[in-house]
Amino acid sequence: MPLFLSHRDIESKERMDDPHCNVDKLQNTYQQFSQINALISQWRPIYKKYIRPQLDQHSQFSFLDIGFGGGDIPTKLAEWLQEDGINFKITAIDPDPRAIEFVQTLELPSNIEFLQCGLSELDANTQQFDFVLSNHLIHHLDEQKLLPILEQARKLCSKSVIFNDLRRSDWAYLFFNIFSRPFFRDSFITEDGLISIKRSYTKKELRTVVPPDWNVQNLFPFRLLVTYNHE
Repeated sequence: MPLFLSHRDIESKERMDDPHCNVDKLQNTYQQFSQINALISQWRPIYKKYIRPQLDQHSQFSFLDIGFGGGDIPTKLAEWLQEDGINFKITAIDPDPRAIEFVQTLELPSNIEFLQCGLSELDANTQQFDFVLSNHLIHHLDEQKLLPILEQARKLCSKSVIFNDLRRSDWAYLFFNIFSRPFFRDSFITEDGLISIKRSYTKKELRTVVPPDWNVQNLFPFRLLVTYNHE
């Protein structure tokens, strides 16, 4: 249990969420997401352990990524799926028009579709995905907002929901503060990353919030994985 960060910071706001934030810093932040996520987010081992065993080369699989930001997570996922010979379609959504504008500048595979919309705009009666994923979404949400998101993700998914996020820790805050500054300049990565750590949950806190049929686990080094599997 954190000592100095013993309570969630629910007041601080990330700079990049400000619609009037510095445009150049925002663009640099989107570009640097791929580097920071490759270092800390652990999506490669998550893919190998939780997604790849459910796939085969004789079917097509659909994925929904919630809050794609700089687009790096669905892009990497597409790369891994392609390497494994999996037929797939990825839909990535984000309500922020600036995120859409950024990904439109990238060269992307044709089987990734980026949409400007929120999760609540998708209809589970007409839209279904095998896997529903998110990266760094949970820490943005209080308990009242998190539960409807989890329920909507569950309804949209036929196999697994995988929400990957930060775990609040004094050590995570210290290490990130020290090591991110030299490498991520002229962006919001360090400033917003520290706020994100302060806003994130611990495993114990999150376990008391999510429904009992969801799984919450710690992931090395300072991560939380929240999953739901359809039987």
